[in-house]
Amino acid sequence: MRTIGVFDSGVGGISVLKEILKEFPNDNIIYFGDSLHAPYGDRSIDEIRKLCLKVSDFLVFNKKVDALVIACNTATGAAINIMQDRYDIPVVGVVDNGVKEATNTTTNNFIGVIATPATVKMNIYPDTIFKLAPKNNVFQVECPSFVAMIEDGWVDSIESNNLIKSYLDKFPENIDTLILGCTHYPLITKYITRYFSGKIVNPAKETSKSLKTLIGEMNFKINPSRVFFVSGELKKFKKVAEEFLEQPIEDIRKIIL
Repeated sequence: MRTIGVFDSGVGGISVLKEILKEFPNDNIIYFGDSLHAPYGDRSIDEIRKLCLKVSDFLVFNKKVDALVIACNTATGAAINIMQDRYDIPVVGVVDNGVKEATNTTTNNFIGVIATPATVKMNIYPDTIFKLAPKNNVFQVECPSFVAMIEDGWVDSIESNNLIKSYLDKFPENIDTLILGCTHYPLITKYITRYFSGKIVNPAKETSKSLKTLIGEMNFKINPSRVFFVSGELKKFKKVAEEFLEQPIEDIRKIIL
């Protein structure tokens, strides 16, 4: 029986998990939300790599997952190459898949990226876009407040709407495609669309498709397990995750590595 491991710095990777559940309904899934150390995007690259390897070692060596999905843009940028060399299983990140979708979506070659400070600092989205499609113009905006607000349970208020608008107002008006460069951000897409009328790219969808290309799908139906490991507060994680997944989480466990 096959098991897919998915990890994020917290609840944001649920946006990726939701797509994986659609593509892999018959696989066991283990999700690790490292919310104790969220947000990764405010940490140094070395710190992020150490945290990533602790979690991925747990999933690969302790839980024996057969494939690993890095459901975090910051973690993908900081550690995917190390993980792909370290483990003898497929390791998939979210950045390349988001870039492919964005470059196929834009009609005027002006792409915006909203992301954590660490992801912006690594410049991973512009670098990847220019390698794939150098004719594009890429603009990045750091959104340092989003992750903590989403982890706490987003509140649709005047303040939160003003914050979204203040970030999006930093982009040129001709941006026609916006990449959600953090897997937390799809959880607030409906609020972002109030202030951005172009195409919004959620890398989660393409990530699940690329994993399917790598490992195929299970051809027989079973009763698969869904296990959630969380390093931070369980109740808070469960509430936000269930709201976005639109289904209950039955097996959730506290763990600190």
